[in-house]
Amino acid sequence: MTEALRRRAERIFTAGVEAADPVASTARALGELGLSFPGEGRLAVLAVGKAAFGMAGAVGGVLDDAACAADVLLVTHDGAGRLGRFEALRSGHPLPDERGLAAAREVERRAAELGAGDLALVLISGGASALLPAPGPGIGLDDKLGTTCQLLRGGATIHELNAVRKHLSTTKGGGLLRQLRPARVVTLALSDVTDDDPSVIGSGPTAPDPSTFEDALAVLERCGALETCPAPVRERFEAGARGELEETPKPGDPIFDGAIYRIVGGNRTSVRAMAAACCERAEVEPEPLEGEACEVGAMLAGRFATATPRAWVAGGETTVTVRGAGKGGRNQELALAFALEAVRGPLADRHDWVFLAAGTDGRDGPTDAAGAIVDASTVARSQRAGVDPLVALADNDSYRTLAAAGALLCTGATGTNVADLVVFLSEAR
Repeated sequence: MTEALRRRAERIFTAGVEAADPVASTARALGELGLSFPGEGRLAVLAVGKAAFGMAGAVGGVLDDAACAADVLLVTHDGAGRLGRFEALRSGHPLPDERGLAAAREVERRAAELGAGDLALVLISGGASALLPAPGPGIGLDDKLGTTCQLLRGGATIHELNAVRKHLSTTKGGGLLRQLRPARVVTLALSDVTDDDPSVIGSGPTAPDPSTFEDALAVLERCGALETCPAPVRERFEAGARGELEETPKPGDPIFDGAIYRIVGGNRTSVRAMAAACCERAEVEPEPLEGEACEVGAMLAGRFATATPRAWVAGGETTVTVRGAGKGGRNQELALAFALEAVRGPLADRHDWVFLAAGTDGRDGPTDAAGAIVDASTVARSQRAGVDPLVALADNDSYRTLAAAGALLCTGATGTNVADLVVFLSEAR
């Protein structure tokens, strides 16, 4: 029975991933927009993110002759060289690297060449923020890396990370749109944030930025990084808070007049697709999952012990405050915490459930797994393999524990990224 539930859960997760297919969603949006292309001007296409290949491929399929004449550049982390006639640059993810810095400089160079008669089509997907680092004056790549690492360890949310990144960069927080002007700018985004906020997707390179230098300082303080972050970062934020540096462009800025921004797919679309794939009335979590992964996992196990659904689906993006030296990701930690709490409560008497948590991009943290799928035997299997799951969870070592229990979910790269998806199935009566 459990094996059948596991296969069903995996099929439901796959339906959610397929709903965020970058080729289909981009092609559909291009058809709906009915864009007119420059006569004598240039069509410049920039695709940045984990779905860059798929989104750029859709451009070639829909725009035909216009795409043939286009200046197309891709920035991605899982391929380099060329996609047909399209040039691709490889960059680093989840942490930016020198390749990304070189890619950002190339993007800025090309942006500076565009004029009022040109059209810039910007295709953004998950990972774009890290893939296109462009540190501001006085900020080195190591400064950005050091700050990002501290914030990740401090449990910063994606909104907090982006408030900081945007104020360290020349392309984020509307900076890229500034550089592309006076060309006409159209952005298509495959959203990897749960509320589909354009200012957060990819750190909002072509969107207004409501955050400020003061906000960025507050994030550093909340995450315990204000005194330990690189000095140039703190000094830049303090100078910005005093009004000594130009802020990112805000909502209402005339620079956004005439610019088009369209979200082509996102987490909630995938959650709805999973609900439809359940083949029965599924309970859909009304709000995105967020908060500490281990706390969310334990909370859900407690809830399902008292009111067990036959099918339940959710999306979102939890966080992990790293306190140990282990290996894992937020979805693995979420699933392990669920399994541990389940064996302590009323669910301990049941063996007819599975719980799946995974990233839609196929990668959970710095591991080769998308996430995990646990059941009533997961904890016991890990213990028989000589791993104490409680100790492992405290050490942020969910990967080793779940691997020992045969509970890792490995899908490989999916070519898309719309945050995380979660499924619970049971034979509840």
